Amino acid sequence: MIQYALHCSNGHHYDAWFKNAAAFEEQQARGIVSCAVCGDASVEKALMAPAVARSDKGKVSLSAGQPDAAQIRQMLREYRQKVISEADYVGDRFAEEARKIHFEEVAPHGIYGEASRDDVMALAEEGIEFMPLPDLPEEHN
Repeated sequence: MIQYALHCSNGHHYDAWFKNAAAFEEQQARGIVSCAVCGDASVEKALMAPAVARSDKGKVSLSAGQPDAAQIRQMLREYRQKVISEADYVGDRFAEEARKIHFEEVAPHGIYGEASRDDVMALAEEGIEFMPLPDLPEEHN
């Protein structure tokens, strides 16, 4: 697995995991890498501070004051588990259900599921707020 810092043409910055460098390149070429914040398909790799191996204590991050990758992964695991345990899984009806909640056709409640890229773009254009559920690397090993 490889983690990349990415940014979109709208200025959003986020990290994403890929099976390997070739997987990122292939997904980007197919146009399926999109911004986790706004869905923009114009995404590029950002500069990253590398981890430097030390013989005395393993790896040390060059970005001072920031949580390390293990801490971030743990926070994402906890966030994902909270969503899954407290929200309703709606499968591929995510966009439809999100609209019902947004337009107050049903009582507000947490949902999660899948949405196509077109659905994600349409929801964003309609001003419907949502957030991608983090995809954790260990789920694909």
